[in-house]
Amino acid sequence: MNYTIVIGSHRAESQSTKVGSYIANQLKSTKSNNVTLLDLRQNPLPLWDESAWQRGSKLQKVWKPYATKLSSCQALIVISPEWGGMVPAGLKNFFLYCGKTVAHKPALIVAISASRGGAYPIAELRMSSYKNIYLNYIPEHIIIRNVENVLNDTSLHEDKSDLYIKNRIIHALGLLEGYGKALQGIAALHDFEKYPYGM
Repeated sequence: MNYTIVIGSHRAESQSTKVGSYIANQLKSTKSNNVTLLDLRQNPLPLWDESAWQRGSKLQKVWKPYATKLSSCQALIVISPEWGGMVPAGLKNFFLYCGKTVAHKPALIVAISASRGGAYPIAELRMSSYKNIYLNYIPEHIIIRNVENVLNDTSLHEDKSDLYIKNRIIHALGLLEGYGKALQGIAALHDFEKYPYGM
């Protein structure tokens, strides 16, 4: 399967990048998957405005490489740190660009917290990021708390919290794969001319 991992942090040397790399390696090591990393720190997008809809505009040219990668994937992993109880602005900006490139594709949310937080990005993304782009968040999600203490190596060693989160990621990726296979072809049923936006 083709996966795209969106790393929503635009902070240098972020823990989100570490988590995204771990998940990418996990996907590549277990099956013959193609994985694309979209790291918003390395590829910042300008603030969205309506010119992104205009053919040949500067924003449309900036977005085109992203759209190409997203169009070819069958499932997404969206990684979001919790900054002040919120999703980073760059990740919200990213979703404004998406349009139908991600329509009816399954996505797994992975929230990151340096301490005991992480629930707010789950709620925020499920509430406000999917409506007009028709992204299909699966019911399962991952919250990685105390992120600096986990996913620092690839082995399933005996540290209880590290082992738990690694096994939970394996389980969630299995579910995401199932959704990816089940939802193939659903976007073709959608009349985007009549109903370009959600209600």
